[in-house]
Amino acid sequence: MPKLKTHSGAKKRFNLTKTGKVKRAHAYKSHILTKKDTKRKRGLRQGTYADVTNESAIKRMIPYK
Repeated sequence: MPKLKTHSGAKKRFNLTKTGKVKRAHAYKSHILTKKDTKRKRGLRQGTYADVTNESAIKRMIPYK
């Protein structure tokens, strides 16, 4: 089998946990932050897990993580 190419965008955005879940960051935290209240921005700092329906697609994009 030849080596698989890793999806460059996916490798920057996702990580795998020890149990195989896909870790991701929240969206809407990069710009236009003045209109978002502090509580909302603070919540967006926390990481979360990708949905199980997208998990297999993400794992195919990052085969060596």
